[in-house]
Amino acid sequence: MSMFVQPAAEGADPFGTARLRRGVLDAWATSPARFREDANAEEDLVLGGYRDRLVVELAQNAADAAARAGVPGRLRLTLRDGVLVAANTGAPLDAAGVESLSTLRASAKRDAGPGAVGRFGVGFAAVLAVTDEPAVVGRHGGVRWSLAEARGLAGDTALHSPGLGDEIRRRDGHVPLLRLPFPAEGSAPSPYDTAVILPLRDTAAADLAERLLNAVDDALLLALPGLEEVVVETGDETRTLARRSEGPLTVVEDSREGTTRWRTSAAHGPLTPDLLADRPVEERLRPHWSVTWAVPVDADGGPVRPRTGPVLHAPTPSDEPLGVPALLIASYPLDSTRRHAARGPLTDFLTERAADAYAGLLADWRPVGAGLVDLVPGPLGKGELDGALRRAILERLPRTAFLPPAVPPREDDPDLP
Repeated sequence: MSMFVQPAAEGADPFGTARLRRGVLDAWATSPARFREDANAEEDLVLGGYRDRLVVELAQNAADAAARAGVPGRLRLTLRDGVLVAANTGAPLDAAGVESLSTLRASAKRDAGPGAVGRFGVGFAAVLAVTDEPAVVGRHGGVRWSLAEARGLAGDTALHSPGLGDEIRRRDGHVPLLRLPFPAEGSAPSPYDTAVILPLRDTAAADLAERLLNAVDDALLLALPGLEEVVVETGDETRTLARRSEGPLTVVEDSREGTTRWRTSAAHGPLTPDLLADRPVEERLRPHWSVTWAVPVDADGGPVRPRTGPVLHAPTPSDEPLGVPALLIASYPLDSTRRHAARGPLTDFLTERAADAYAGLLADWRPVGAGLVDLVPGPLGKGELDGALRRAILERLPRTAFLPPAVPPREDDPDLP
């Protein structure tokens, strides 16, 4: 166990983990198929779309905790001595959050509005890419998981359920550990409210964590409005990224990469049931859409190309190439690999909304200058989604006034008021 967390004293269980464990173990004993289903679900998340989303999921949870508490979101990610600790400000872990984590089927954030992007839902499974002993501690108690202890409990239960024993053997003893939470004691490092503690499994896990920490960039703060500061500590290096507003601009100060000023255009709204008809249940329970475009500006206020990756962020980097010369952060539905936008009516709808917002970004740009021509995308897309976005944007630009007049009006022009 990390120095931040240890098993809770006997009898201390503020989040009712004993009840949760009993319910899961009883369900597995009664229906070994339920065990198989749980194991498949956890495995799919870890090996599939969440395998390299660790830092992003931790940041989303931090942003949501801050939003729920109405405080500025601050996140510190520390990789040291084989342990990754993510400490954040905001609402602490509660019983609903623990139950959400132990089921993985339902996120406690389902009733949240469009601004809540990460309240310890299925995305927490991303931690299993690097650890077998995750823990979360806060001001009112903590919770931990252990593959070894989960395996022991499942094995004991299987003594009275031969079918469960067969399922466990079929998986070489691997059990879905997030289903079986245990109470923990510990504290977040001051001045933070919650800490996620991840003892890293092996060298490969440490390498993955370090790579993901090094990849943090402006897009993380632009995608998560509830987050104002991210501190990344690896070895002897400490890097700080902070976001603030400067008039109409969003400023991201990065102690490693320098300061960038971004002009943004955002839109959001409710989704109608027909747009979600082909989406999974959990997505249908959060019927909101959001789109944000962001373009860096130079000292004169003209556009420059983003240094972030030229891909769709949904809200985190996907493998969907984007040749439009701006950063797009939008709630596109992703396919089962979580790498590309899923085809369907929701993607088509969001492409139209994104084109509207892009036209609005150009129409509202000040100062008006010839450099705005650089924001007009060419007609040839880098992929299906990029092509559809370009077509939708180019349809709108003839009706959008955003370029300076070719000939400045004369002061003695009789048409001037």
